[in-house]
Amino acid sequence: MPDTKTKTTDHKVIKSEEQWRRELSPMQYAVLREKATERPFSGEYEHDERAGTYVCAGCGNQLFSSDAKFDSGCGWPSFTQPAVESHIDEERDVSHGMIRTEVLCSKCSGHLGHVFPDGPGPTGLRYCINSAALKLEPK
Repeated sequence: MPDTKTKTTDHKVIKSEEQWRRELSPMQYAVLREKATERPFSGEYEHDERAGTYVCAGCGNQLFSSDAKFDSGCGWPSFTQPAVESHIDEERDVSHGMIRTEVLCSKCSGHLGHVFPDGPGPTGLRYCINSAALKLEPK
């Protein structure tokens, strides 16, 4: 029988695919573990204006503050910067005939979305994040 315990190695959360499937909704699993993307304007947090902290839906890692959220009109929740820089990993993504920068949770390696250089000040960045990858902890 496979080990179904969550392991943390060097602050990384490591789970079996079976455990991820049990713990996440089908959409959360598709986004976080298979790098899927929600349909634009369909996500739970696209127009949510509540104050709080957005954490990773897979592991609870603190990712974004509502203070950094803005309406980019792109169809996904957008943020100007992470809550904690070290909680986000970035990788080059050349899928779908494009060159983009993928954003991942540094703790569980879950796919969150992408970051683009077309956001407002002060950073000029737009972290375009799938709602399914997030959970809002209201203030």
